[in-house]
Amino acid sequence: MNRTLVIMAKAPRLGSVKTRLAKSLPLQAVSELYRCLLDDTIALAQALDGVEVAIMCPESDVEDLGRAAGGTVRVVPQTGNGLAAGLTSVFAHFAGHSRIVAFNSDSPHLPASVLDSAFHALATCDVVIGPTHDGGYYLVGATASHPGLFTGDAMGTTSAFEALLARARALRLSVHLTDPFYDIDEAADLGRLAAELQRTPGKAPKTAEWLLAWRSAVPQSVQNGGVE
Repeated sequence: MNRTLVIMAKAPRLGSVKTRLAKSLPLQAVSELYRCLLDDTIALAQALDGVEVAIMCPESDVEDLGRAAGGTVRVVPQTGNGLAAGLTSVFAHFAGHSRIVAFNSDSPHLPASVLDSAFHALATCDVVIGPTHDGGYYLVGATASHPGLFTGDAMGTTSAFEALLARARALRLSVHLTDPFYDIDEAADLGRLAAELQRTPGKAPKTAEWLLAWRSAVPQSVQNGGVE
């Protein structure tokens, strides 16, 4: 099958990850949460059959992420700065692999079947995109590097998905969409995840354990400012 799943990640340093969540949670809590999300995302990826797993990150984060991943996943430095450069680096670096999917590091609760469906779709289309409910996207896959696909200024905005879709169409690429999903950017997203993992903690066990400990250790008044 020659399938490669590349997790887009950063080192879990204070103040450098999940910055929008830092409006509601202490920086230390955000860093700990991100580490749990990343660990669970790696576990989700490694549970897929016949898939090579790698991490793409800024060059300055390679050493820290290598330690965070416990040496179980290859960590590849991207060329350039920012998410657009990172995504461009994924498909340039892994060119020659027949099916490549880049996946965010904060959706370990995504059903594995969605990732399988993304790889399957690449048998008949050029690009696959997984849209998020907030206007972004949680995965993008392709069978080749397409220069210009990630060029633009919509990264990280509520129009990121539409901008990517427009560029794909402008390049005359065939596109398949996976099911819309949610990632963890705002306090409301975290509240939704907490409720989901309370019912099914096995989806993301380290994250579920962290959320349970957070709720037990932090006064309700503080939680009301973040995790509802």
